[in-house]
Amino acid sequence: MTNRPERTETFLLDEDAGEVKITYTQDTKVTNSGTFILNREDHTLGNLLRYQLLRDPSVKFAGYRMPHPLKNHVEMKVQTSGGNVSPVDSLGSAIEDLLNETDHLVTGLNDAIDRYRRENEEADLGL
Repeated sequence: MTNRPERTETFLLDEDAGEVKITYTQDTKVTNSGTFILNREDHTLGNLLRYQLLRDPSVKFAGYRMPHPLKNHVEMKVQTSGGNVSPVDSLGSAIEDLLNETDHLVTGLNDAIDRYRRENEEADLGL
């Protein structure tokens, strides 16, 4: 009997209550900037996205914060240099780039596992 929230509350959306994964609010004071709220996420995704956004030359600023340790959402602010690139476009590109890097990592890992198994099978067979 603790006051700890259920483990699934940290990552499963409450779809019955209409909770969405990402919301965006455009900043009215600073041009080409806005705030994303990433629901049911933590520092893992926040830091990955911030790092990937900062690799984009059209992004002037990218930062995030978690308002409270027991609140499972990330507030991410993004400002772009303008032109044809909006904060929404930049975040979309960052997500696509991270997906591509993850696919590359999985492919490399699977190749290494296959190579290890082949080498060990040859050693077991005395070849």
